[in-house]
Amino acid sequence: MSWELLSASKKSKGVTLDPRTKLIVLITICFLVLGGEGGGLALVTKPMLTAIPILLLFCFGKKKAALVCVIIYVTCYLGEQFVVPVTTGATNFVLLFLCGFISRVLPGLAMGYYTVRTTTVSELVAAMQRIHLTEKLIIPLSVMFRFFPTVGEEYHAIGDAMRMRGIRFGGKKTVKMLEYRFVPMMICSIKIGEELSAAALTRGLGAPVRRTNICKIGFKALDIVLITFCAVLFILTILRKIGLLGVLA
Repeated sequence: MSWELLSASKKSKGVTLDPRTKLIVLITICFLVLGGEGGGLALVTKPMLTAIPILLLFCFGKKKAALVCVIIYVTCYLGEQFVVPVTTGATNFVLLFLCGFISRVLPGLAMGYYTVRTTTVSELVAAMQRIHLTEKLIIPLSVMFRFFPTVGEEYHAIGDAMRMRGIRFGGKKTVKMLEYRFVPMMICSIKIGEELSAAALTRGLGAPVRRTNICKIGFKALDIVLITFCAVLFILTILRKIGLLGVLA
């Protein structure tokens, strides 16, 4: 495949984290940044949690992606602090929604992008087995991470075939474009799902015995630091919720 959601192999580059650490950080960002409240403790935790995936992307070599995230986040933050207060009416509502929505969603997207770009399928399966997830979750997730890249490949191949025949969006053969592109996509999606499910069972994912895995995963110093940091943030948030941290409210 020319591109994959999770790679089959990985070159060691930059900071390496255990897949479980990546998932813990991602969950923490989703809970405390995307679903958390504003003000108080969040004024400190949200920028810190936003900085983590950006730094990880920078260390991984995705400097352009990290820079884009910084520019977008700083723009939204400045807009929320200085532009929104001086606007009124519908403009104020739209700017407040956009700045607030993007600043909340961006950290999770950045961390998700880092996770899928730096984690192989074998590492993901090994991590899920280490935390004793049921095979009923491991098999569908493994199939899903292979399904979408394969469907993407088929979509591009069908699009190339249609362009060779002069069938494209905005042309005079719109009806044929819908018929020749979406009908094959539906059939391919069904076949791909069946073949990937069979491949997962063939590889022993559904076997009653424990499946071996040659990839090495484990916690290092940075993993422990990040996990401890996330645990402390959750504890502080819980204490604030129950009123034991009134100063931070």
